[in-house]
Amino acid sequence: MSGHSKWSTIKRKKGALDAKRGKIFSRIVKEIQMAVKEGGASAEGNPRLRLAIQNAKGANMPKDNVERAINKASSEAGNLQEVSYEGYASGGIAIFIECLTDNAQRTVSNIRAIYNKRGGTLGTNGSLRFIFHRKGIFTVSRDNLDPETFELEMIDAGVEDIDLHEDTFIITTAVEAFGKVHKKLEEMHVKVENAELQRIAIETKKLDIDSARKVLRLVEEFEEIDEVQNVYHNLEMSEELVAALEAE
Repeated sequence: MSGHSKWSTIKRKKGALDAKRGKIFSRIVKEIQMAVKEGGASAEGNPRLRLAIQNAKGANMPKDNVERAINKASSEAGNLQEVSYEGYASGGIAIFIECLTDNAQRTVSNIRAIYNKRGGTLGTNGSLRFIFHRKGIFTVSRDNLDPETFELEMIDAGVEDIDLHEDTFIITTAVEAFGKVHKKLEEMHVKVENAELQRIAIETKKLDIDSARKVLRLVEEFEEIDEVQNVYHNLEMSEELVAALEAE
C-alpha cells in the first residue's frame, strides 16, 4: 500500500476523517465543480463528473449537496484552476501538493508559510516528477466479498496490486487500466468508497519515528488549507511508524 493510502487508512481508523468530514465534502464539491467546468453537467457524458459523484457517495455526502454543487458549478467554478506545488520537508522527504483554487497567489503564499514555519523548502514545478508516478487507486468496501474470489476477478481485470486492510481492499492499477477496472467494479456491484489517480512514490525514504511524525504533521497542515485536494509524500510508512501512530 502506498504511503498516502496507508496514512489515510490510519486516520480513518482513528476517526480523524470523520472529524474532518466537512473538509472532505468541500474537496469533493470543488472536484465536482471542476468536472462540470471541463465536461458539462451531464454525468452520463462526463467521466470525471461521474467519478466525483461516486466518490461523494462513498463519503456519504448527501445527495442534495451533490446536486447543489452541480447546479452552482457554472457560476462558481469559472476561476477555478488546477495547480500543484512541489517541495521538501525536513529529512529530505519529497512533498507533492495538488490544489483546486480560484487564487493561486493566495494558495502558494499559504503553502510557503507552512514550509517556512516547519523547516521545509518549496521547490520548482517539475522537480519531483522523477520521484512519483501516477497510479489508479480504488478503496473498496470488503462487505461480504470473498477475498480469494475477488482477487481473482481483479487480476483478470488487470490490476497491479490488491491489499486487504481490515474492512477494505486497496486496489492499485496502471493509469491505462483505470477505466477498465472501474467498469468491472460497477458490473460486480461492488461498493467503491473512493477511486482516483494518485501520485505514488517510486522509492520511499525512512526516518526515525520523531522525524517522521514531524513530516506527517506538516502533511496535515497542508491538508488543512482549503484549496488543497491531495498531499503526497515519499516517507516510508514502516511497521514501526504505523504502530507508533496507531498507539497515539
